[in-house]
Amino acid sequence: MQIQENFPLRAYNSFGIDANTRHFARFSNDDQLKELLLAVQRSPLSQQNLLILGGGSNILLTHDLDGWVLKNEIQGIEEVHEDNEYVFVKAGAGENWHSFVQYCINRNWGGLENLSLIPGNVGASPMQNIGAYGIELEDVFWDLEAYHMNDHAIHTFTQEDCQFGYRDSVFKHKYKNQFVILNVTFRLRKHPIYHTSYGAISQELDKMGVQTLSIQAISQAVINIRQAKLPDPAVIGNAGSFFKNPIISRQNFEDLKLEYPGIVGYASQGDTVKLAAGWLIENCGWKGFRKGDAGCHDKQALVLVNYGNATGAEIYALSQEIVNSVAFKFGVELEREVNVL
Repeated sequence: MQIQENFPLRAYNSFGIDANTRHFARFSNDDQLKELLLAVQRSPLSQQNLLILGGGSNILLTHDLDGWVLKNEIQGIEEVHEDNEYVFVKAGAGENWHSFVQYCINRNWGGLENLSLIPGNVGASPMQNIGAYGIELEDVFWDLEAYHMNDHAIHTFTQEDCQFGYRDSVFKHKYKNQFVILNVTFRLRKHPIYHTSYGAISQELDKMGVQTLSIQAISQAVINIRQAKLPDPAVIGNAGSFFKNPIISRQNFEDLKLEYPGIVGYASQGDTVKLAAGWLIENCGWKGFRKGDAGCHDKQALVLVNYGNATGAEIYALSQEIVNSVAFKFGVELEREVNVL
């Protein structure tokens, strides 16, 4: 286990931001994590200057980090239990998310296919309650194990413990910066239930000429849609959707619809509507906008991009301009989905 000094993070964040950290180390099990956390506690630098890094796909670095970055590389996929309906699969937090999804699909374990090609690692999935095309992580979640950074004990969290919400969990609020997720167990169906009504999945399946529905076909349809709309971080730096879809009251939505008949919204919980943030941003004129190397993607306005050498501060400033313009035109406050550091 090696601690590296003044370590460059450009290759470890999907935005490709050129930033350094004072100390950098990797861990592949909880014993190594404990040793590193004890080193952090002995350090004169505050533990508040500690970042546990996964796939780096949901962060925006706006400056160098004067502290520690510990990269979670816990691997392993294990079938821990099964019954007549379900198989329970545990995956290490450092496993690549899409590779894990494909592992399950290849075994015909259903539930993850709509979440194909989401960037990042398994450990971040419950923190963010990732979701796409009508499915959220909580729909397939069973439990997780997490390491408490102060008492050095491993705790198990059930679905109820995680308090999942829209792109939200207890790890973003009550337990923020207190736990390191070690592994996640998923409850997947042996006899899949197909979800094709959301977005363009049905149309893409027709375009593919699919005659017999399967989780493999749905996964490929989702992959095709995402590749057509979203830039590859290996080519153009980005963190996927930069903003959450805002949720407003039904009455507010109806009022907006009178003035903007084309506004896009979907029924949400209770008497609320989830607006398409991409539509709001595009209709404020930002789609395809570029200032220097910071920009708004020309195919999906919800995605902010780094065309080469933009700084995190420049991308953040662009995001604030977008927030201000949407609030001014529609009276709707956008919330960033990306973790800004």
